Amino acid sequence: MKIVIAPDSYKGSLESSEVAGHVARAFKDVHPELTVIQKPMADGGEGTLDALAAATDHKRQSIRLTGPLGDPIDSSYLILRNDTVVIEAASVLGLTLVPTDQRNPERTTSYGLGEAILDALDRGYRTFLIALGGSSTNDGGQGILQALGLHVQDKQGNPVGSLGKDLYHIDSVDKSTLDPRLEECTFKVACDVSNPLTGPNGASHVYGPQKGASEEQVNQLDEALNKWGRLLNENNMDTPGAGAAGGLGFAFLTLGGDLESGAKLVSEAIELEEAIKDADLLITGEGKSDEQTLHGKAPAFIADLGSEYGVPTILLSGSIEGDRDQLRSKFMSSFSIVPSIVSLDDCMNFASDYLYETSVKISRLWGHILERSKR
Repeated sequence: MKIVIAPDSYKGSLESSEVAGHVARAFKDVHPELTVIQKPMADGGEGTLDALAAATDHKRQSIRLTGPLGDPIDSSYLILRNDTVVIEAASVLGLTLVPTDQRNPERTTSYGLGEAILDALDRGYRTFLIALGGSSTNDGGQGILQALGLHVQDKQGNPVGSLGKDLYHIDSVDKSTLDPRLEECTFKVACDVSNPLTGPNGASHVYGPQKGASEEQVNQLDEALNKWGRLLNENNMDTPGAGAAGGLGFAFLTLGGDLESGAKLVSEAIELEEAIKDADLLITGEGKSDEQTLHGKAPAFIADLGSEYGVPTILLSGSIEGDRDQLRSKFMSSFSIVPSIVSLDDCMNFASDYLYETSVKISRLWGHILERSKR
């Protein structure tokens, strides 16, 4: 018998690789004869790099680059065995890298992500998987493009900086100065939102406040992104996902990138479908599941893969809220790891124990059902 364990992370508590490890240990403790395959998942946001590192053959490349506040930081990217470079925006310009009292999208930059791409170009790589999500920026990716050679000027013809506030002063751009090696590149971009670059559903209005923008700043940034978009390529501004990660989606569209489902891209990179084909049971999960889980999140994508091959899927999450009937339309069964009414602190601090204990119960129940089916 073969079980595939492919959870997303329990954000703030356990990485996806840790979740997979605890579930696998529980099933092997109860049924030592089982074949258990661990395929930690991510949806293209924070944790994607670690999930891919845990599930694939890779090399990790360390790099010192410009952080979101303009200061040097140490970061890294992955090089997969097929020479695909994986760069995670959250590890370069993530909101978690900015102290709470310094969060202000006028003062953050995406420049470092462009530097990471340049470093990979210098090493001879041309195929990229970019994981968007969790960014602290709202600069439309102008920092990335400047790092890659784009000339940006104000009305007086002076170079413009790469912070979010510098968008206000951009009057002209020169795309002919972009690094010519970009023409040889393929960019697959993990993007699970459909926001356009600007407008009421755009980057500034929807995500700006989460990054520290005031109402006045939101309006100013939206206006600046509107001009930025028209200068670069007006046709890309309304493309679903252009507004992802503060407009980074738009920047990669400018580079000819393809915006795709983050869960799909990660599953392809870890060869998840191949593992599921002959599995008898599939287990996935996330920190909190509700009706929104069914709309583009990794567990729903995984359940759909399982359904294609007739493999039942169990949802095992930190907590489960909302309409469970809707979840049952996608998952054979759903479980919360929380054993009783406990505090949030206990949920976070004892997540590993709760997860293992619940997994043991599920594995015993599953074994009992199998035994009865053989009679």
